Amino acid sequence: MDQNADRDTVVAVANLRDYFRESIDAAIDNQGVLVNPHTAHYVVNLLTIFARSEELYEDHGEGYGLRPLALMMADAVDADSPEQRTLSLQRIGDVALFIAGFFADSLAEKPVDVDYYIHMGGNAYGSLSDEVRGTSRGRALGDVYKELARKFQLLVDVLNEVRDSTRRSSDIDLLRTYEVWRRTGSGRAASLLKQNGVIPMPEMRKRH
Repeated sequence: MDQNADRDTVVAVANLRDYFRESIDAAIDNQGVLVNPHTAHYVVNLLTIFARSEELYEDHGEGYGLRPLALMMADAVDADSPEQRTLSLQRIGDVALFIAGFFADSLAEKPVDVDYYIHMGGNAYGSLSDEVRGTSRGRALGDVYKELARKFQLLVDVLNEVRDSTRRSSDIDLLRTYEVWRRTGSGRAASLLKQNGVIPMPEMRKRH
């Protein structure tokens, strides 16, 4: 067995939060994205928390897994209190951002693709920013939720770069990258296509 094999897929870090902060800051700078430091800090905290599987997955009685976003939204609509509704909306936004940012490739064979997660996550954060308006939570995080909603796609691109920075190979799946661009209009996907000699044409974008 090649003793170097694990080095191609595992990155050793001393402090996970510091690693995510440095990686997020580098990706934001590299892509020229304007993100409020408080929003970037929120994303760093989100990644640090979800790095623990018990925080990302839910216990369904027979094991752990992710509930479909549509069911999470139903929970938000049917919530018994404003506090429970805000928690449900935040959960939707957080899970959608994490999955779209780090596991978009695995969605290719699923009934719903990355554009669905981007749509649901952005809308959830937008509703959350409205929901907390005028509350102490809103004063602390209202602007963060609003920016997460407005820049959801851009932040997905940032997380895609963080994900790819851990890979040793520079190869990309051009067909999958093209499909991500066609569905979402991702600026990063378009840039990767151009770097590999593929010019994405606007008229080929999927329209909702």
